[in-house]
Amino acid sequence: MAMRLALDVSAVPSHLAGAGRYIAELARRMPGLDVETTLVTRRDDSERWREWSPGAALAPVVPNGRAQRLVYEAWKLGVGPEAARADVWHSPHYTMPHRRLSPTVVTIHDLTYFTNPQWHEHSKVTFFRRAITYAAQRADVLISVSDFTARLIDQHFVEHAPVVVAHHGVDLEVFTRDDHDDAGLFAAHGLARDAPYVFFLGTFEPRKGLDVLLGAFGELAAEQPELELWLAGQVGWGLHEFEDELSSHRAASRIRRLGYVDEALLPALLRRSRCVAYPSRGEGFGLPVLEAMACGALVVTTSDTVMAEVAGEGALLCGAGDAPGLAAAIRTQLNRSEQERERLATDARSRAECFTWDASMAMHLSAYDLARRGH
Repeated sequence: MAMRLALDVSAVPSHLAGAGRYIAELARRMPGLDVETTLVTRRDDSERWREWSPGAALAPVVPNGRAQRLVYEAWKLGVGPEAARADVWHSPHYTMPHRRLSPTVVTIHDLTYFTNPQWHEHSKVTFFRRAITYAAQRADVLISVSDFTARLIDQHFVEHAPVVVAHHGVDLEVFTRDDHDDAGLFAAHGLARDAPYVFFLGTFEPRKGLDVLLGAFGELAAEQPELELWLAGQVGWGLHEFEDELSSHRAASRIRRLGYVDEALLPALLRRSRCVAYPSRGEGFGLPVLEAMACGALVVTTSDTVMAEVAGEGALLCGAGDAPGLAAAIRTQLNRSEQERERLATDARSRAECFTWDASMAMHLSAYDLARRGH
């Protein structure tokens, strides 16, 4: 008999960032793994999930307003008959119900709400500290998206539920080195195909290190007058200082904000870049690094974070917050010969192939089975 899974996707915003992309992959792939999947969605969001995961049942029961949704997340009142009969309930974004209906699995992405609360909005810090603490102590199984986060769970919680590490994956058929459609995609979006640019992908928020990237680009722009900086991602919070730095930047005319980029254009932007820079101060995983390497991009990211676990030998590393170090690493990538670029692109792709969604799903199934068996 197929396992019955209730997967709570109600916290996923309309534009998918890292955690949202992970949850969407769960929703899309689980029904094909002999898992009878019910997606618990917001009432106004069921059609998107019907298109994304046609093999899943839907329970559009979560209130639309934020305050009402938070109450629902705590108590899970009225989940629908399919979800109520589930063998396992999976909360893939930190929170879990106080009213337990089934053995419960919770994904913990990172612990920056504890380690670096200044990177988050104050109201979220209080909420997620409580939610994560409750989940660590009351869930049947925790899923960590990296060994890095798993170690932090051990450090911060003397007692906690068993942890299963399930790294994120990358769709190797979407994120490829094949550039035959790139010219058309760039033209359709009004982008100069041959412009030399450093590329950043991520939500615009303090922990992403955009201030460091602007500092590094100022140094590089003085050396390479044709070089541009392209920034892609949705707007987060805490951007006042970033906006001030951007408007007064000496190379502001060469910095392009692309906004949120969909999956059709994203691989082309990654592989056409001269370098992908991801100077994040802290993540749970760092999916943009993996996707960039899958496209054969030359990547620079941070050494004292989870990104070192993801990148391995497939990227150059520098210290978080180190603008001169970031500039030096980007400069190294920019100055590579074509022969070196080809070799490093092959190495990056090989590293990315170590992380697949199939492997991630297998670890999730192990976590579900562990929860069902009571550890």
